Amino acid sequence: MGFWFKARWYGLGLPAGRQGWVPVRWQGWLVVAIGITILIAGIYIGDTDDAPGAALLGFLLMIALIFTFGYWKGEKPYWNWGPPKKDK
Repeated sequence: MGFWFKARWYGLGLPAGRQGWVPVRWQGWLVVAIGITILIAGIYIGDTDDAPGAALLGFLLMIALIFTFGYWKGEKPYWNWGPPKKDK
């Protein structure tokens, strides 16, 4: 079926800072969309119910969701610098 996420070409393939996985299939994009929805819901609940911890919880849940599916359905993390080398 293939990977839902591929590792980036530069850096460590982990979701930290600017490194991370890139969604390449619709399932990966769905996971990212659900994560963003969770974040927006946390910000909305935190703003309307005066619960600032809800925004932080939404952010942490989004990161946990993307990291879990990225590790499960993506390329395993490794150090990479540049496009993959083609064997001749």
